[in-house]
Amino acid sequence: MWRARAAAACLVCQSLGNSGYGMKGKSPLQKLHLVSRSIHHPCYPSSKFQRPPLRISVQQFSSLNHLTLRKTKLLYVKHGYQPHRNFWLARVASRLLKLRYLVLGSAVGGGYTAKKTYDQWKDMMPDLSDYKWIVPDFVWDLDEFIDFEKLNKALPDAEDLARLLPDFDKIGESLSSLKGFFSPGYNLVSEVIGASDLLLLLGTPGETAFKATDQGYDNDKQYKKVSDKDKIDQLQEELLRTQLKYQRMLERLEKENKELRKLVLQRDDKGIHQRKLKKSLIDMYSEVLDILSDYDASYNTQDHLPRVVVVGDQSAGKTSVLEMIAQARIFPRGSGEMMTRSPVKVTLSEGPHHVALFKDSSREFDLTKEEDLAALRNEIEIRMRNSVKEGCTVSTETISLNVKGPGLQRMVLVDLPGVISTVTSGMAPDTKETIFSISKAYMQNPNAIILCIQDGSVDAERSIVTDLVSQMDPQGKRTIFVLTKVDLAEKNVASPSRIQQIIEGKLFPMKALGYFAVVTGKGNTNESIDSIKEYEEDFFQNSKLLKTCMLKAHQVTTRNLSLAVSDCFWKMVRESVEQQADAFKATRFNLETEWKNNYPRLRELDRNELFEKAKNEILDEVISLTQVTPKHWEEILQKTLWERVSTHVIENIYLPAAQTVNSGTFNTTVDIKLKQWTDKQLPNKAVEVAWATLQEEFSRFMTEQKGKEHDDIFDKLKQAVKEESIKRHKWNERAEDSLRVIQHNALEDRSISDKQQWDAAIHFMEETLQSRLKDTESVIEDMVGPDWKKRWLYWITRSKEQHVRNETKNELEKLIKCNDDHAAYLANDEVTTVRKNLEARGVTVDPCLIKDTWHQIYRRHFLRTALSHCNLCRRGFYYYQRHFVDSELECNDVVLFWRIQRMLAITANTLRQQLTNTEVRRLEKNVKEVLEDFAEDSEKKVTLLTGKRVQLAEDLKKVREIQEKLEVFIEALHQEK
Repeated sequence: MWRARAAAACLVCQSLGNSGYGMKGKSPLQKLHLVSRSIHHPCYPSSKFQRPPLRISVQQFSSLNHLTLRKTKLLYVKHGYQPHRNFWLARVASRLLKLRYLVLGSAVGGGYTAKKTYDQWKDMMPDLSDYKWIVPDFVWDLDEFIDFEKLNKALPDAEDLARLLPDFDKIGESLSSLKGFFSPGYNLVSEVIGASDLLLLLGTPGETAFKATDQGYDNDKQYKKVSDKDKIDQLQEELLRTQLKYQRMLERLEKENKELRKLVLQRDDKGIHQRKLKKSLIDMYSEVLDILSDYDASYNTQDHLPRVVVVGDQSAGKTSVLEMIAQARIFPRGSGEMMTRSPVKVTLSEGPHHVALFKDSSREFDLTKEEDLAALRNEIEIRMRNSVKEGCTVSTETISLNVKGPGLQRMVLVDLPGVISTVTSGMAPDTKETIFSISKAYMQNPNAIILCIQDGSVDAERSIVTDLVSQMDPQGKRTIFVLTKVDLAEKNVASPSRIQQIIEGKLFPMKALGYFAVVTGKGNTNESIDSIKEYEEDFFQNSKLLKTCMLKAHQVTTRNLSLAVSDCFWKMVRESVEQQADAFKATRFNLETEWKNNYPRLRELDRNELFEKAKNEILDEVISLTQVTPKHWEEILQKTLWERVSTHVIENIYLPAAQTVNSGTFNTTVDIKLKQWTDKQLPNKAVEVAWATLQEEFSRFMTEQKGKEHDDIFDKLKQAVKEESIKRHKWNERAEDSLRVIQHNALEDRSISDKQQWDAAIHFMEETLQSRLKDTESVIEDMVGPDWKKRWLYWITRSKEQHVRNETKNELEKLIKCNDDHAAYLANDEVTTVRKNLEARGVTVDPCLIKDTWHQIYRRHFLRTALSHCNLCRRGFYYYQRHFVDSELECNDVVLFWRIQRMLAITANTLRQQLTNTEVRRLEKNVKEVLEDFAEDSEKKVTLLTGKRVQLAEDLKKVREIQEKLEVFIEALHQEK
């Protein structure tokens, strides 16, 4: 029975092998399935457990057409040959198991190919995250105003939606039964078609067509065949209409929001809420930049905090773009001439009123009034001219201006002088290089946003600024390109595609984050901002550049530009401000360490604090002038005054009077000459002496060192204060008149009351005559040369002139010995006699040399005679009281010196009173005025208070202030975020 069934099975297998299944080749027994081998051959070792018979439902797959079956084979058995038993059901199952590997492999390969192709198309798509700044901020903040949870609850559930949808499982089963295995590339083609539709909706330039066909689907031919160009045009027109529609909606909403914010700010400004408003973020940031500008100027460095740097060629429209962003005509304007002569930092912030004010002024300019606008433009022009040094055309000094108003985008812009290619007449020779250096100094800041302004009405090849910008930012990661005067460009440019190439960044050798096209007026300086806005909107709505999609809607108008610039600015601020704060923190640590190591026992006083300390010291020193004793004042005044007038008294009064014959003539001559001297010269000389004495005492108090408390840092400042105070001080003019009367009365008095005054006058006369005699002998020694003792000891010889003068001196001395009472002047015959005597000894002498030598010889003889007469008058006070009656002794010269001495004492006392009561206080007032002027002049303080310690303390204060303000700003920035 079993053998009969086995034989039947073998016959079935044989018939199956001979059928048309397309099996080729031979299959050995070892390659058969285990079940087949165990069934066909009972002698083949089988498993331990008996397996159930296989039940396989055979289906006709297309892959079975390629399976090969072995032919039947007769095997040798114990009872003879019998045909090979092939079980066809097991063989079909075996082939199906191999088929799964083929299907799985093809699926994996097709999926990988599809994913790779999808990634390639995805890489070709633009990175829309870089253009996130184009979308307004309120779009990203919708979750703050819309409750999506309530909206989600209001929507129907997924189960309710699923009931409305068709049964995709049944559709899938029907498709699978009809189609079988789909091509792996079909899904890829679907994804590519979806991506192409997305590109068209986004308005991607170009006419790229995506053609996808599927041979398995005949229903795709039913769609309407539209050309790619028509489809793109249709979608772009629809996109443009949609953008304009939403643009108008946004403008209307922003206008309403602007009015509401203005009302709220006005209510806060009037104090309705009774709360103190905090400083805005942009105001705090602007303060940091102002402090940094001073710090950079003193250190000759440049910080790395973000700011919007506006650069462009001259007359390219930089100022007009800034005015459109600020919504006011605030800058002086000119026709083809350079108006921006120094950098202008404009801080835009939001406020209830449209006003502008300077950093160093409290005056507010109402930008809604034409009078204030004209005054503001005039003030900016004056500040620019004052900042430009003599011999220069532009200045590096920054003018800081704050502009507040409703709806203004918060940012900090710096308007730089326009780049020029040629230096014209009237400009400094280095104007071009100076403008380039200023522009590079601002643009080399790695965190600065560069707003590159290009005139669209001129040839692109004439641009200078684009090359400069490409050098500073070659990758274009912080550059925004602005094409101005697009209305003129559309009229004048023959090829509109050239404008498209500029906006797409293909014409200029530079890269940028974004490209914008704006219109900032018709060229009329009297146009208002509102009229310019209307003209700009009308132009772009009717422009062919926008209709033909050469320009995109988000790339036009100054409003979109200001939004984009503001977003880029704050993005850069948030990315870099903390890094800058850390840098200043490290700088502060280094400066503090340097101070501790170099000045461990000194307080950290900056320049202003040091100036206040020096001011107090100087005022104390001026006040100390009032503490000088009267005796000290009078001694100094009397001594100095006599040094000034002694020569006049001896040469013009005493010597001429001493040549008289009798005492009456002597007194008459003295009185006349004293009266003339008092009326003309003496009061003026006395005032000059008093003023010089006050200066000397003031200088002594200002310059003397006070031990360890002395600080040499103040020396330069004290010297400048002293010089300026003395320069401003003027002596009271009425003092001379009163002093003249006092001096005249003093000289008229001849009565010596006691012996002490007589002795004092003799002592004064002796000192004066001895001093004059010593000076005269010194002059004679210089004339005749060294004597024989010095010549032998020091090996010094006389010159030829000195030898002649010595011979002349010896001859004149013989003349005086012959006549002790000789007159003061030589007669002509005496000069001839001396000359003849010298010629007889072989010495040729000029008569002028003889008279000159005689003057000194006679002066010495007279002084010696006067000193001997002074010694005789020591005991002459008794004869003076009797008016020298019955006495051969006459001491009128002693009376003269007493009168001079008394006049000096009275004059010194009068000047001392005037000094202490009037002039010292006036000088103190002048010093205070000078110190106040120096305190207001920062440059003066920097010049006068110098040194390493001052600079270190000043830098330390600045860095601390910058760091503290940056920390406050960062905290406020995080709170706002």
